Amino acid sequence: MRRPVKRALNVALFTLALAALVLAGGTLMQRMRTASSGSASLTSFDKTLVGAYIDLLRGNDVKRPFSNDPTPQNFTIQPGESVQSVSARLQKQGLVRDAELFRLYVRMNGLDAGINAGSFTLRPTMSIEEIAVALQRGRAAEVSVTIPEGLRMEEIADLLSRQLGVNSEEFKTAVRRADFDYAFLRDLPPGASLEGYLMPDTYRLPARPSARDVIQRMLDNYGQKVAPLMSQAQGRTARDILTVASIVEREAVKADEQPVIASVYLNRLKIGMKLDADPTTQYALGYDEAKKTWWRTLTVEDYKFVDPFGYNTYVNPALPPGPIASPGLGAIQAVLKPATTNFFFFVANCNNDGGHQFSATFAEHTRKLCR
Repeated sequence: MRRPVKRALNVALFTLALAALVLAGGTLMQRMRTASSGSASLTSFDKTLVGAYIDLLRGNDVKRPFSNDPTPQNFTIQPGESVQSVSARLQKQGLVRDAELFRLYVRMNGLDAGINAGSFTLRPTMSIEEIAVALQRGRAAEVSVTIPEGLRMEEIADLLSRQLGVNSEEFKTAVRRADFDYAFLRDLPPGASLEGYLMPDTYRLPARPSARDVIQRMLDNYGQKVAPLMSQAQGRTARDILTVASIVEREAVKADEQPVIASVYLNRLKIGMKLDADPTTQYALGYDEAKKTWWRTLTVEDYKFVDPFGYNTYVNPALPPGPIASPGLGAIQAVLKPATTNFFFFVANCNNDGGHQFSATFAEHTRKLCR
């Protein structure tokens, strides 16, 4: 009988200990609830109690995300806003389950002083731990970077490496894997990368961001600015629109010509004519080591290059399998709402002003070639 009695005694003692921790945690929460933010300090004994309470009883709640919904949400902290107010709004917005637990966690870890005014992108898939860390970026130094329109992913990786110190290989690997959970990426063909979805724009980022941080910010931006427009894609998939837009972006020097150039390529596609787009051949050929560029000056032989992936539209009669660069919003809108024309050809102006001459027939086009 001694062993069952000892086991029962151990169970009773453990139950009492848990009850004491619950009571201690509850009492401390009530004390913090009634105290103004920042005025009530935690003693060493308080921190010991809270640490035990969180580790033994609420550890899973701290690490468990609110939901599996990856939709990004903007969360803004106003100057002078209390941690109590921030915690309550996080719960109301569906980012944390328990506002008091969040407040207790940041107080326990001394993170409350680092929650400053700023705008943040949070997700319900983030845990209390992750949100608490993310909100610390409000006090971190920020950097600004501009991603120009028409760059391919390797060029973006190089730019981010030079300007922000982002690991370019990590960036390219993440872009090629495309394992980001966004609705607009769910129909990507097997093996497709994020080429074309890295939204050109000016971004403010925390100093020394990770490759994944930057990509996620770009995809958030695409989701907000581009994805809603794709409902206008009549008769074509969103990816087809993005692919044509990437070609238009590379061809058009002048923004006002984008809808006209878009009409040329869309007119060709309607009748099954090859696109014969120089940028697709440049993309297929890749990096020119001699000229140190991804966009080489093409030769007659280059146009005959049989790209195994089908990007060279002088050989492949169909639309390329995906975008060849990251188009800007203007190029995308030009493809969604092209000019109404009967043009099938265009050639650069002979004065090299960046403009083009457009033609309906090949004979007319030939007469406009520079001699």
